[in-house]
Amino acid sequence: MIALSDTPIDANVVTDSVRSPRFGAVITFEGITRDHHDGRGVTGLWYEAYAPMAVAEMERIAAEISARWPGTAVAMVHRTGAVPIGEASVVIAVGAEHRGEAYEASRYAIDELKLRVPVWKREAYADGTAWIANKVS
Repeated sequence: MIALSDTPIDANVVTDSVRSPRFGAVITFEGITRDHHDGRGVTGLWYEAYAPMAVAEMERIAAEISARWPGTAVAMVHRTGAVPIGEASVVIAVGAEHRGEAYEASRYAIDELKLRVPVWKREAYADGTAWIANKVS
């Protein structure tokens, strides 16, 4: 499951898509819209994406994960449009035989997604909006 969604993401559906009897670990990462950024109150987010390129790049990241951690499964869904406070803007799930692989692959997935996938975030504040660049942690 690699997708963009203009509706709320069901993390359980994303997670279930990577479950398998062969996996001893399933990691789910949810990036949640928070109510602040750099000392300013945030009222919501808006995401825009170049869909064909974004999905293709997410698929490349998933293929890299499969090559680097053989036998893993990965699912990634990123929101587009308005995302209210408290809702997920991105959900990534990784299934792997062992927890170490699952954690590493999950971290790789979100870091590479933020670095490479053409999705742009606009934050809404009480006094206006601003486009925010992704930062890899």
